[in-house]
Amino acid sequence: MSELHNEVTELERKSATAARLFDIRRIIGGLFAVYGVIVTIAGITASDADLKKAENININLWTGLGMLALGLFFLVWLKLRPTAPPTPDAAE
Repeated sequence: MSELHNEVTELERKSATAARLFDIRRIIGGLFAVYGVIVTIAGITASDADLKKAENININLWTGLGMLALGLFFLVWLKLRPTAPPTPDAAE
């Protein structure tokens, strides 16, 4: 009986780890942060011709900073409110 309990406990631990790993906030936050950095770099290195096309508004810089802020928001939200492990009743 103890072996069965240990196996169930191990399975619950792995399930909780997988739930935390594949939390949608982590995926969305990570993607927005990475793309935000890329677009911000594109905005910082924009040429005068690029700015002239956009009526002197550095849209890449502003969009990149917005994406970076949104990505960081999701990651901070994940850190402050982590996913609760499933209860044994909910698993059944």
